[in-house]
Amino acid sequence: MNNRTTEQASLYDHLEKMSTGELLKNINNEDKKVPLAVEKALPQIEIVVDKVVEKISKHNGRLFYIGAGTSGRLGVLDASECPPTFGVSHNLVIGLIAGGDKALRKAVENAEDDTEQAWKDLQEFSISKNDVLVGIAASGTTPYVIGGIKAARENGLITGCITNNAGSPLSEASEFPIEVVVGPEFVTGSTRMKSGTAQKLVLNMLSTAVMIKLGRIKGNKMVDMQLSNKKLVGRGELMLMEELKISQHMASTLLEEYKSVRKVLEIFKNKPEK
Repeated sequence: MNNRTTEQASLYDHLEKMSTGELLKNINNEDKKVPLAVEKALPQIEIVVDKVVEKISKHNGRLFYIGAGTSGRLGVLDASECPPTFGVSHNLVIGLIAGGDKALRKAVENAEDDTEQAWKDLQEFSISKNDVLVGIAASGTTPYVIGGIKAARENGLITGCITNNAGSPLSEASEFPIEVVVGPEFVTGSTRMKSGTAQKLVLNMLSTAVMIKLGRIKGNKMVDMQLSNKKLVGRGELMLMEELKISQHMASTLLEEYKSVRKVLEIFKNKPEK
């Protein structure tokens, strides 16, 4: 008998008999429950954010995510978006997935069942007690993730987790668990749905709050974003136009010269008028 919420039977049945409109409406009704479940976990998320900020700011530490399947992909996604969004090093937030990067596109058989592989994978990054490790697993039972968290804790690291079952083995193994219980999935056991959405919301909160507290946002602007395409250059120009009250041509010229919204603002924001 399985008592895990993520594996409980869907509240809906005979899905194949529903019209397209009914399917979409019912999936949407289930999705509406997710942010309310996340809200209940805000105190847990707050603790992890503050621990990560402390380790990065005071100990030159890093944030690691480990997961398998959808959970692993979401961790890698969040980590990969930090450099372009906040202008930080690719080595500051690191996401690892069971089975390696090839598992991002295609499932790797049995990769999540190895209890020792996560810690081996983390060794390649010289992980230490200055770092924070967050394990992600909807079920809270993934051996790859639990094994990595246990080994990290034994080695003096701060550990957290994001899971969708209360009182799971992963929560018990983690020092600072985040539990977002979203209830049974629309398709029974399909944790890529509500559970995955909840994990994405928590990861958004976690990395964004950390970066804001580390000073990577000015006002409400991504002043450290990488100017890697025309859209982002245009966004940077708009920021400068609004902040410095200058023309688009001048903003473009300054960005071309200094290659950074923050640098331009630091140089010209408080510059005394002649």
